[in-house]
Amino acid sequence: MAEQEQQEGHRSKDREVEVGAMTTEWQLEPGVASKLFDVFTVAGLRVDAIEPGRAMICSFTVPPRLTDASKRMHGGALASLVDLVGSAVFFAGGSPATGVSLEITISYLKAARANEEIEIDARVLGIGATTGCVTVEVRKKATGEVLAHGRHTKYLAVSSKL
Repeated sequence: MAEQEQQEGHRSKDREVEVGAMTTEWQLEPGVASKLFDVFTVAGLRVDAIEPGRAMICSFTVPPRLTDASKRMHGGALASLVDLVGSAVFFAGGSPATGVSLEITISYLKAARANEEIEIDARVLGIGATTGCVTVEVRKKATGEVLAHGRHTKYLAVSSKL
């Protein structure tokens, strides 16, 4: 029993060293960690259409790395897509910046599965002097069935000292 505990302790310590080394490596260059996150989350995202001034439609095949044990897309991964595509559509709406999120709400209706193609449809509701709001709908590409509906409000006044 003591030998087994000792082996598990070594494995745990080895894992800590491995994770620690990876973390240190990614922290050496400013901004690299966020680039890793973006690539991990949205690698494979394709922009299908941009309607200047108001909308953007993207396609995405759900990779197994973004699914849970039951092979359904993880809610956090879907939230990241709503955040990133919702932010990008501000450019289509004419905003010079993507701003800072004030509120993101997501209604999860159904789950996408690993290797299933989904469509992300982001539309500008309005862009004012300091804030803007978009909606993001996520659907199964094959059937049009709505998987999630999000709303993203952002503070856009980048010159502010807030």
